[in-house]
Amino acid sequence: MTTPSRPGTAVVTGAAGGLGRAIAAALHADGWQVLLTDVDPTAVAAAAVPLGGWSGPLDVRDEAACAAVAARAAERGRLGLWVNNAGILATGPSWTQDAATRRRIVEVNALGAMNGTLAALDVMRRQGAGHVLNVVSLAGLVAAPGETVYAASKHALIAFSLGTLADLRAAGVRDVHVSCLCPDGIWTPMLHDRLDDPGAAASFTGTLLSAERVAARAARLARRPRPVVTVPRWRGAQVRLLDALPGLAIRLTPVVLAVGRAGQRRQRRRLTGGPRT
Repeated sequence: MTTPSRPGTAVVTGAAGGLGRAIAAALHADGWQVLLTDVDPTAVAAAAVPLGGWSGPLDVRDEAACAAVAARAAERGRLGLWVNNAGILATGPSWTQDAATRRRIVEVNALGAMNGTLAALDVMRRQGAGHVLNVVSLAGLVAAPGETVYAASKHALIAFSLGTLADLRAAGVRDVHVSCLCPDGIWTPMLHDRLDDPGAAASFTGTLLSAERVAARAARLARRPRPVVTVPRWRGAQVRLLDALPGLAIRLTPVVLAVGRAGQRRQRRRLTGGPRT
């Protein structure tokens, strides 16, 4: 049985907009002192104004910078929560992406989250308590056609998170937690520009979630850690079934992409108020 986290100081990466900003707002409303961080210092400072005004620049690929942010957050009290939300998406078959694109996706989504996790754990292990919440994706649970490198980076983050949690328990550390939040597609700027992108069809196979709905689940998860949580729950069961039956999943790829393309068309019609094909 896990121990609910008590609000203290929290760090959210990639918090200048979209899901990160929504998570920061939900945590602030739940009593956390939230340090909003982002690679864009001007945008994150503006996002922080209604949430207490605490912000700072952070490129999660910089290990030393992550450590400095963790130390800064701990200066205000117990570092209770670190949310690795920063992430980027590029679509298309893996062979169409150049080396620089592949490297950047892995460095931000996987290595960046590792940097944040380890910076937070350095403080939390000394405190004897704390919680790292990694925002993953359903793509971290099953290979997503058209989002192959992105999905690979998220698979890596799932493995790192669960392995680190197991390592903590093996070392006798009971009150430091690592959780993975795996949402379906979210209607944020990451997907706004993907309505005409065939490579992003897999992100439109379900009902697009609002950032606020996912942020509310993140705030609850911050209070009561769990290793893996999917939003919505039924989609988690669906993608786990496909992951357990990889041959079936590959055969269903044309169906998945057709459903996703239909989802893109529906979303375009909602935005334009009329039919569009």
